Amino acid sequence: MTDIVEEQTDGRPLKGPASAVQSVDRAVTVLEILARLGEAGVTEVADELGVHKSTAFRLLGVLESRGLVGQEQERGKYYLGAGVLRLAGAAAVRLDISQEGAAVCKQLADELGETVNIAVLESDAAVNIMQARGPASVTAQNWLGRRTPLHATSSGKALLAYQPGPVQDAVLGRKLPQLTERTVTSAEALRRELRQVVERGFAVAVEELELGLRAVAAPVRAHDGSVIGAISVSVPAYRLDEERLPEVVKGTVSAAEELSRRMGYAC
Repeated sequence: MTDIVEEQTDGRPLKGPASAVQSVDRAVTVLEILARLGEAGVTEVADELGVHKSTAFRLLGVLESRGLVGQEQERGKYYLGAGVLRLAGAAAVRLDISQEGAAVCKQLADELGETVNIAVLESDAAVNIMQARGPASVTAQNWLGRRTPLHATSSGKALLAYQPGPVQDAVLGRKLPQLTERTVTSAEALRRELRQVVERGFAVAVEELELGLRAVAAPVRAHDGSVIGAISVSVPAYRLDEERLPEVVKGTVSAAEELSRRMGYAC
């Protein structure tokens, strides 16, 4: 919104950070006005904001260019655009998966005795939005709200594996940090692993984020089949050997399928 020149009460333009902050505040206020009124013209918006019509027009123009506001061509009235639905939908999905996943996380944590997380994709990271600890958990580490790299975590791989090619290319095209001696940083190796995730239906991370920590994750789907999250189980390396791995994989995949059903997906 850098193309909007805001004005002080004396008519002189604001400059720098103050202008940017005021632009954001006024843009949000415009959305709130349209949400309350349903539709409004430039004059109405200007009056509500207490600004000149030219300022209101510029604000509405920027919001319209981003799809957050639409305009009726005949009457010139503005209304909330489809872009708002997109943002609201993303927020609703995050809220729903967190609410529906609480019981699923708790049950899996109790069954396996380990720490269970639900993560969602946020830009170039996996963000943990739900956590439950089992009775055998040996760490008090809190993963809730933590952003973790996609290439070095089971949740990240489970999320990235189902993203469109351009999204994968953008992530794998960057320099991937070596977090431990076991972190996979080769783009080609990760592409092969992501294909395996899709084939098997789960992802594994072996001490790639932290030494001594292994994890298994499986994708969570929405009603339309799109992957909207991942449920993971984190286990101390000494407790997740090849003999126990099938048990943890089975429990994780089953929990992800249950949560997908709760989100409306017919598994």
